[in-house]
Amino acid sequence: MSTTPKTIQIFLPGGSPTGIRVAEITTRIVQVIDVPRKLLSDFLEMPESDEVAAYFLVGESDDGTELNVYVGQTGDLRKRLAKHDADKPFWERALVLISRTKSLTQTHGLFLEWCSLQAIRKVKRYTDLNGNGGSRPHTPAPMEADCLEVFETARTLLATLGHPMFDPVVQAPQDTPPQDYLFCTVSGVDGRGLYTQEGFVVLAGSVGRKENMQSIAGTSNASFRDKLVANGTLSVNGDAVVFTKNHLFRSPSMAAVALLGTTANGWNVWKDKDGKTLDALKRQAIGT
Repeated sequence: MSTTPKTIQIFLPGGSPTGIRVAEITTRIVQVIDVPRKLLSDFLEMPESDEVAAYFLVGESDDGTELNVYVGQTGDLRKRLAKHDADKPFWERALVLISRTKSLTQTHGLFLEWCSLQAIRKVKRYTDLNGNGGSRPHTPAPMEADCLEVFETARTLLATLGHPMFDPVVQAPQDTPPQDYLFCTVSGVDGRGLYTQEGFVVLAGSVGRKENMQSIAGTSNASFRDKLVANGTLSVNGDAVVFTKNHLFRSPSMAAVALLGTTANGWNVWKDKDGKTLDALKRQAIGT
């Protein structure tokens, strides 16, 4: 994602920050509208629901460990979303991508659907429920350039609204300074991770204990680890579990629990290559 400063405007048609939100970069024609499912009927009365659009239906898995998304495009948004309200139970919000100038065509929509699915599957932050990867339509070079610009704007607006589905949880390895890596290394555990703006990421290939220790037996932490195995984030390998992908945790401590199988203070467990704790690196360093 670009690091160029941007001005983003968010309009609240109903006056509530938890209601429908319309986001746009002030110098561009693209809007993303965030629609809570409970307010779908309100959105379907808005003129924006009568546009050609790409859209994203998002929701959590039943056990709360995964984010799911269904990607679509349509020339009849009102009818399509009403249909999905009846036939797709999983979603909690619809994120609708439209043009303020009504300049999106069906071809734009097909390209954006295809491009979005490729990005979602590449970064593996959300699980798509489409079943197929969409089809890339034939697009002349000028139209493709327009579509890619719209896609990049959508990337920024979706992330601003809390859904960074196109963005990897960590930078590419070549873009990560060696001093940023943190380690959790004790008997039976060999974990690597990164402390990020969103939380703590345990990197693919990190090895943890398969068995839960007595301190978490029968607790929500044990259930949490079991769910990571069930959804494929952790793969069982003998007496160990291995992370199959980079996985974002909301705190360093939950990342440590996933590896250690016991209660842990992640701020003290995670250390840099010189043995300095995350607490010393980040919290104690503030104000010094």
